[in-house]
Amino acid sequence: MPNLRSASGNHYEWHLFDGQKWSQICNDHIIEANYCQVGVRGMTIHTDLGSLYIDFDAMTVRGPFTGLRIRRQTFLSQGQTQDIAWYYKDDTCWCEYGSQGASHGTSTTNSQDLEKRYNSNPRSSFQFTIGSNTYTLDFTAMTQTNMYTHMVRKVRRRPKFNSIVSVNNSSQMNFAQLSLSTLSMSPPTGVIWEFMGDEGVWTEYQKPGCSLNSADIERQYQLNPQRQLNFTVGRYSYTLSFSEMYQTNDRFGTMRHIRRTVGGNLYISSSQSQARWQFRDMDGSWKDYVKGSRRGNCTVSSQEIEAQYQRNKTGIMSFSTGKFNYQLNFTGTITLSIVLFFTLSDVEYKLWFTFRYAYIQSCLPCT
Repeated sequence: MPNLRSASGNHYEWHLFDGQKWSQICNDHIIEANYCQVGVRGMTIHTDLGSLYIDFDAMTVRGPFTGLRIRRQTFLSQGQTQDIAWYYKDDTCWCEYGSQGASHGTSTTNSQDLEKRYNSNPRSSFQFTIGSNTYTLDFTAMTQTNMYTHMVRKVRRRPKFNSIVSVNNSSQMNFAQLSLSTLSMSPPTGVIWEFMGDEGVWTEYQKPGCSLNSADIERQYQLNPQRQLNFTVGRYSYTLSFSEMYQTNDRFGTMRHIRRTVGGNLYISSSQSQARWQFRDMDGSWKDYVKGSRRGNCTVSSQEIEAQYQRNKTGIMSFSTGKFNYQLNFTGTITLSIVLFFTLSDVEYKLWFTFRYAYIQSCLPCT
């Protein structure tokens, strides 16, 4: 729908059909945030019609009434399109096409190639290679099949949150960058890049301990806010992702949140800030997972749970508190996102807070 904008100013709107008419869903930015997370199959929303479950794969809605339907509409200007990513389900997590590591070999296709083929014929299939293996991707079934082993894997197509692509030069820009780029083309001063250290302490990237400092990272960020950056700390190598705002240990796969501050003001350039994990206590109140060394304290923190969740969003994580062992089931995770708008130095910012809740199963006490 070119040359149009939604009533909320976003490039998308989620609508619900109640059997008689289509109506926009209030606070649909929460639906959008979940829809853009490839590991989320669906979510439950609470409406005047009761609790409704949205299946993102089938794009259907289930509730107490028949005839309910769901749709997502986009509102883009001429020369713009959504930034769509294509993923396949590995043994442990969802992986984007074209971003495979060296162990997977080089792929002959990526998200952009798949999106072009899909738009030309959404019911077709085609073959491609990764390393020495040949695969067939079926758009109708949304599956990938290894032609030698006949292993079938699930495939998903999801937009990247608040990201659009300019058709003219294919450069990726999010809405914050689009608005700020009209103000100044020179990089901001006083920029600090930090990672979430142990026990929730933000720590700045500094030399000589790290091969990069805030100024080095900011220069690369200004060149391409969607790229990945490699660096070392001691004998370990890491990959920093600007688009996801994570750093990953290349050897162990552990992930830490990162953040960027400009002139002392926090600037969130990812779709969400650090996720916060909570459990419901016996008194009915929600409490954070806090790691501690004293007897009876939890053995994991919110950051460690989030890192494990990002690696495998359908897995199970084990931990203990005192003499009791527990299993946290990510499959039953409920994600709640809260958006906060605020203004600093005449510039409007959007800050996302994400809370995750999951089912916990009590195991036998430690022996």
